[in-house]
Formats: sequence, C-alpha cells, structure tokens
Amino acid sequence: MSANNNLPVLYSFRRCPYAMRGRMGLFASGIVVELREIVLRDKPAHMLEISPKGTVPVLQLPDGTVIDESLEVMLWALGQNDPEGWLTPESGTLDEMLGLIAEMDGSFKHHLDRYKYATRFEGADEVVHRSMALIALASLQARLELSPHLFGCRPSLADIALFPFVRQFANTDRDWFDATASVAVRKWLVGHESSPLFMSIFSKWPVWKEGDPVTLFPAQKVEEEVGVVS
Repeated sequence: MSANNNLPVLYSFRRCPYAMRGRMGLFASGIVVELREIVLRDKPAHMLEISPKGTVPVLQLPDGTVIDESLEVMLWALGQNDPEGWLTPESGTLDEMLGLIAEMDGSFKHHLDRYKYATRFEGADEVVHRSMALIALASLQARLELSPHLFGCRPSLADIALFPFVRQFANTDRDWFDATASVAVRKWLVGHESSPLFMSIFSKWPVWKEGDPVTLFPAQKVEEEVGVVS
C-alpha cells in the first residue's frame, strides 16, 4: 500500500511499452499516483503479492483494488477524467478503437516479439517475423493515409495505446524501418515520440526499494503536493 494511503500505487518499468500505456493514461487524466519504478530481474515482493503474474503496469487503488492490465489502467484513469477526449474519437467509436487495439495486440505483437527477441522463441526467423509485423501495420497505414491520427485529426486512445509498440518495432532496426515503413506511419510515430506527453512520461526515475522516499507521478505535481522527491 502507498506511504500515503490516499494515493494509488503504480508499479512500472520505464521502457516497457505496456507500462508506457499506463503512465500516459494516468498523465492525461491528471491522477497523481505513487510511482514505484522496478527492474524486471528483481521484482518487489509486494508487487508479486498483489499481481502474481509479475508484469507491469500494476496499479493498486487506495481501496486495495488491483488493475494489472495496461489498457485497463488507461480506461480506469480516463474514466475518472478524460480532458483530451481520448475515449471519444473524432471519428469512429470506443468499441472500434478497442477492436483495433486488440487486433494489433494480437498479430502485430506476436511478430514483434519474435523479431525483437528471436532467440527466445525456438525456430523463430527474425527476418520473416519482421516482414509479418510490417504487414500487420497495414491496418494503421490505411487509416493514417486518410487522417493524421488513427481516428481523426486528433489523438485518441488507439494512438496512445499503440504507438509505444510501433516505436519498439521501429527501434529494433531504425534504419530499416525508416527505409521501409510507409511515410504516413513514420510521420505518425515521430509525432508521438517527440510529443510533450511522451517526453513527460519517459523521464528516468530511481529504482524503488522498500522505505524509499515517495515518488509522485506526474512529476510536475510533486511541488504542488507534499514536496517529496520525484
């Protein structure tokens, strides 16, 4: 539980795309949490106690409720406050966005993992999976050739939930990606990578250990709250 029992606790890992999802949802909503940055090889006992599957993000609410799926963290946070209108896209519906996210979390993520981490999967051919992941991006490309974001002219839940994984794919071999991916997808990705939102949630935080000072997230809220270290 949080050192301040009125705050949710967020276990996170800076470079994990799933954890990025959670942090962006919380940042956009303005909900302040106690951030506990972890390293995957040494997961805190409390995190494993409340979420035995051992993946991030894990959000524990003040009433003890645990949310340990990245998209559910986003939906919970935005359900409290959605000032950017991520849940109400300019075109399309929330259900359509969730459908696209599920599609990409399935086929695209399958091939991304076997491209980036080929040695972890017996018989995986990274070149084949790279090509298949690029093909899976076609559903994003088709949308982005019609509008600057996936569901219209402004970002929505789908953009924010998906670009961390496209970033991971691109950065596995950025020269290849920049030479091969469509202009529309590359422009969309660079726009999100360079956004104030992403820069704000991609700060470096000290690894949390029991007894450490509290780190508040979003970071700019620190001075407004209780003056603890960020």
